[in-house]
Amino acid sequence: MKIFVNVIMVGLMTLAGVSYFTKAARADAHVEKLEITSKDGKKHDFEIEIAATEIDREVGLMFREHMDADHGMLFEMDSAEITRFWMKNTLIPLDMLFIGADGTIKTIHENAVPKSLDAVSSDVPVTGVLELNGGRAKALGIAAGDKVTHPFFGAAKK
Repeated sequence: MKIFVNVIMVGLMTLAGVSYFTKAARADAHVEKLEITSKDGKKHDFEIEIAATEIDREVGLMFREHMDADHGMLFEMDSAEITRFWMKNTLIPLDMLFIGADGTIKTIHENAVPKSLDAVSSDVPVTGVLELNGGRAKALGIAAGDKVTHPFFGAAKK
């Protein structure tokens, strides 16, 4: 019985810590501007949070119940790599835009399924991944080959 109670207590403390961390991260998040220019010249502006550290990349948008339409999160990689994401503990569908060092969108995975453990791969080496609300890329006509303007691109290691 004592072991069971200890396991329950550890579980509750872990949930409380994750809840505190994600709420604190949202409240203190540094928001930056990012622009996507479609091949037809149309520009789309977003306010994004940056996931530049390992812990930021691990937590990402987990446990979020809502994200504004013009918001997102940019995952910055240390160098170009084929990367894989999953949706564990992510509660909202997301579009994942896989971006090369020069800011070119290489591939897009639309409407990643919340809570899925299936790996979503970039299939090609990328230095950044932009997560937007599921369906947002298609609604705005954003496609592979479009350009992302943000200080990170061009500064990333190739």
